[in-house]
Amino acid sequence: MPDAQRATVDELLAELWEAKGSDLLLTAGTAPRVRADGQLRSVSNTTKLTPADTEGMLREILTEAQRQKFENGDLDFSFTWRNLARIRGNAFRQRGSVTIALRMMPSSIPTMDELGLPQALRETARLKQGLVLTTGPTGSGKSTTLASLIDWINRNRAVHVLTIEDPIEYVHWHKMAAVNQRAVGDDVQTFAQALRSALREDPDVLLVGELRDLESIRSALTLAETGHLVFGTLHTNDTAQTIDRLIDVFPGDQQPQIRSQLAGVITAVVYQRLLPRIDGGRVAAFEMMVANTAIRNLIREGKINQLRSQVVTGQREGMQTLEASLNQLVAEGMVTYEDALSRSTHPKEIVRSR
Repeated sequence: MPDAQRATVDELLAELWEAKGSDLLLTAGTAPRVRADGQLRSVSNTTKLTPADTEGMLREILTEAQRQKFENGDLDFSFTWRNLARIRGNAFRQRGSVTIALRMMPSSIPTMDELGLPQALRETARLKQGLVLTTGPTGSGKSTTLASLIDWINRNRAVHVLTIEDPIEYVHWHKMAAVNQRAVGDDVQTFAQALRSALREDPDVLLVGELRDLESIRSALTLAETGHLVFGTLHTNDTAQTIDRLIDVFPGDQQPQIRSQLAGVITAVVYQRLLPRIDGGRVAAFEMMVANTAIRNLIREGKINQLRSQVVTGQREGMQTLEASLNQLVAEGMVTYEDALSRSTHPKEIVRSR
């Protein structure tokens, strides 16, 4: 690898690819860093980047139109690298210099088997309508999970799939399904605008990159209610909190109506976390909530604090807590007890493997 001052973004992405890493961080005052197996480390044989270096690197990867948008101070973007991977990027200014964060997603979309998705989640790809939510912290694999579900639909169902993303991450080519992908900022100005027009675009399946505000959540509920299968993401810490977050966005006088509407359309909520595998790489743990009659009644009545008990006892319907998933990974020797404990929201339920 050349010195950082002479390294191109392409060369650094090649280093990331060889390391089987997920992220590349380029910031002034330190050497380029890659994240592999969840750990951030400096790229070998490189020196500290200067503000001029990061400015030049950004020019390498942005179009003229994107450079003009970046004048506002930050920018989300994506591009294809060497026909091997999609790169999702964010550029921002800090202390007067440019920092670039790039996430690498292989062009080939992992299958549901490769990701180890819960069976109840896999079954949602067969549905004609409903609302399916994936949640978890940034970098927990939500986008990959949704891409795998959409890819299965694309290969197995003659439907129209519409995705609304900021930016587009995984690219889906038309197979049995027709897949149209709209990038917020390029193809449409806002998520809200894209969702408002979605009903006129004849989708059967809709993927919303992020349910981020009242208007996008209301639109997603309406789309699910009018006979569409809607997939969306949020950033929450468990399946029950996801329901709480959706409802709390609305003013108090609207919440009873939203609870009733949500109870009618919610199909499943999955919360996931990524952990380092003992033998290298990473593996996902999943909490799975399936909207049965009891779950729907609790949502309608506002008894969100009782949802977890239903998840604990709903194993026959495909439900599982995050802790049950973590314990299984520990028992199978895939992750350490300590890593499982650190990801758990109920650490007393984590069992040390014998």
